[in-house]
Amino acid sequence: MKILVTPTTFSRKRTPDAWNMLDEFADEIVLNPYDRPLTGKELVALLEGVDGYIAGVDDVSAEVIAHAPDSLKVISRYGVGYDQVDIKACGQRGIAVTNTPEVNAESVADLTFGLILSVARKIAFADRQTRQGGWPRVIGTELYDKTLGIMGLGAIGKRVAKRALGFSMRVLAYDPWIDHSFCQQYQIKVSSFDEILERSDFISLHMPLTADTRHIINSDTIARMKDGAILVNTARGGLIDEQAVYNALKSGKLGGFGVDVYEIEPPGSSLFFELDNTVVTPHIGSSTDEAMNEMGKLAVQNLIDVLTGKECPYIVNREYIKR
Repeated sequence: MKILVTPTTFSRKRTPDAWNMLDEFADEIVLNPYDRPLTGKELVALLEGVDGYIAGVDDVSAEVIAHAPDSLKVISRYGVGYDQVDIKACGQRGIAVTNTPEVNAESVADLTFGLILSVARKIAFADRQTRQGGWPRVIGTELYDKTLGIMGLGAIGKRVAKRALGFSMRVLAYDPWIDHSFCQQYQIKVSSFDEILERSDFISLHMPLTADTRHIINSDTIARMKDGAILVNTARGGLIDEQAVYNALKSGKLGGFGVDVYEIEPPGSSLFFELDNTVVTPHIGSSTDEAMNEMGKLAVQNLIDVLTGKECPYIVNREYIKR
């Protein structure tokens, strides 16, 4: 079997258990030569003769799939999201797309709460000022007795909620498929989308990116938020209208923004970089030793299961695969 591996953190050092599994299974392993996500043209060239593909955040468009070899049977996402993969086009070619849910949930929840704390207490700004010889009286806000609104109460959202409770925050949660038993157990208030906007001091996004959720945070929804609310996005960059969020941060409507994901990655010269009330990180939510190794193992297992004809529970485009 010939396998293409493109994620930049999928390495023998970072994901040793996954590599051992792959070495035992594959006859040939093709690596990403660019040390960054691949363009469609670069990806097509590397897919030649490949049976399985462990994918990072490359652009796997319908055009790429149209030029993929007949040998390609599985695209195994090294991560949870698959919005950059045209899963319908894959299914029509008989290519299974898999993902690795939940194994990075603790890591992303940690970073989410790190951003909440950093923005609330202006830690990154204070760090920069102190390093430059300053000694400013940086005034922040407490998390205690504040309201956190969580949009998307899946594996990551649930873990963020439990962390918030440890800081004595009130937690509201919106999810079209809300887990009522979880909310009852942890005294989380099941809320509407509008209620989250209107009542939250902090809002954390944990939704998938779909046609319905793209730019769900925009000038209209921001206008309905509390003045000075703090927004955090560790889910997908396309959930927010970046210009609208920038304008709200500049005007003071939003009190701060913590962001790990962007519409274009890497973002280049983002408007957010010039703002002191914004904390930016380079899509590192799942970048812990623990999460990367677990994601790697599951990504390889998914790939092996599909290529050997075993049942794989993590196929996300089953409905589109030709019978």
